[in-house]
Amino acid sequence: MRIPWQRLEVFWGDERFVPHDDPASNYRMAKETLLAHAPIPAGNIHPVPVNGIPREAAARYEMLLKRVYDAERLDPARPLFHIMLLGLGADGHTASLIPGQPVLDERERWVGAVAEGRPEARITLTYPAIESSAAIGFLVTGAEKAKAVRLARAGDGSIPAGRIRTSGEVIWFLDRAAAPSD
Repeated sequence: MRIPWQRLEVFWGDERFVPHDDPASNYRMAKETLLAHAPIPAGNIHPVPVNGIPREAAARYEMLLKRVYDAERLDPARPLFHIMLLGLGADGHTASLIPGQPVLDERERWVGAVAEGRPEARITLTYPAIESSAAIGFLVTGAEKAKAVRLARAGDGSIPAGRIRTSGEVIWFLDRAAAPSD
């Protein structure tokens, strides 16, 4: 199977509110490891804005998603994303859906700002946007994440990743250490 690079659109599930050339930037990492080596048209790459005020940047990214989706509301019969690739933290966070943050309760907005819980503010897709995916892949490595994997796969709402409710397919890519032994 050949990848239709010219048709591929790339979005981010979350981003630290730092400049795109900052060592902590998810955009910078993706650009250096993949995007600089793939023939994806520059206009098809949609990084999270990281200028201005975080909540305003989140609103701008949501407007972009709505424009690309061509609707103001998500339709359960038409996913926003074909494939969503997520990681998982030992604390059960995914994207920047961080334990204890108000964004966990957001069910209307597609993108939210996360001001606390980490050293820098973050912009994250919310549950409605993440759940509007035909397929979600979790890429997880490390023994310290095995408990979070077990809880998330069981749909345990005590961790953010366990709250994802999608009608799409969920695929787990785990190294041996992250795979729960029970």
